[in-house]
Amino acid sequence: MRGWWRDLTDLVLPAECGGCGRPRTVLCPECRAALTGAAPSRVRPMPEPSGLPATYATAPYADEVRAMLLAHKERGALALAGPLGAALAGAVRVGVREAGWEGWEGWGRGSPQSSAQRHPDLRPTHLRPTHPRPPAQAPLLLVPVPSARATVRARGHDPARRIALAAAGELRRTGTPARVAAVLRQGRWVADQAGLNSRQRLENLAGALEVVPGGGRLLAGGPVVLVDDLMTTGATLREAARAVREAIGCEREVGATAAVYARASREGREEHTERSMENRRNMALSATRFVGVNGPDDPVCAAVIAASPDSFEINRN
Repeated sequence: MRGWWRDLTDLVLPAECGGCGRPRTVLCPECRAALTGAAPSRVRPMPEPSGLPATYATAPYADEVRAMLLAHKERGALALAGPLGAALAGAVRVGVREAGWEGWEGWGRGSPQSSAQRHPDLRPTHLRPTHPRPPAQAPLLLVPVPSARATVRARGHDPARRIALAAAGELRRTGTPARVAAVLRQGRWVADQAGLNSRQRLENLAGALEVVPGGGRLLAGGPVVLVDDLMTTGATLREAARAVREAIGCEREVGATAAVYARASREGREEHTERSMENRRNMALSATRFVGVNGPDDPVCAAVIAASPDSFEINRN
């Protein structure tokens, strides 16, 4: 009851600006400009962990933006979910465009078919991506980075999932089909990240996240954007991307193996055994290429609201 009442009062009677504390407003114009006044851009922590997906952020984690995220996450200022979700949606749009997912990026300005006609793949067949693109009508999948269950209980809400839902709503309102796929979970205990350096965070999180049963099939159906409120060292997004890529790769390999066995059963197992084994090896190799990191076949990128200021300053072309 207390959580429901807090939700209602925060939405109807905002106490103060989440960025500067100005009374009687969710977010004042100056703080809103600090959040969304600049175009989202690619961010890279230093050192940049291997396996980190291409990540896009809206604003540096400082001053008013830092205050907003802390108010939403730690103090339950739930009315901030709307503007934070809109900011996250902006970073998602840039990530989709930079990833080259043109069938999805083109929504709202024309049909996916007309976009494909305007930008046909003129490369030779052997140079084209080895995996089939999901159908253009499939929605973008926003996958929030999970928090520990105990942390969610202590806060009374799941901040990453809440802003992911707000971002998906904003994307749909502007013509981009999107949905939240909360398929990641913590598979083991991890220590508190506070006070750990970048190397220690990587070690602390290595192998900690996993995709829930059945989640791989869902992830294989559309482009995946990992979403969170903040990136500092990149360790959490790196681990989330590893789990997602692994699940997608396994799903592709299982599908390829099933297709090979189905063909063998139809045309005679003995005649096609050798060929089937060769196909299985080829499909496994294709799955490995499909989950390559930051290449043309990588099915994952990431979007956050804020990142450390240094990650903007060392942006590389």
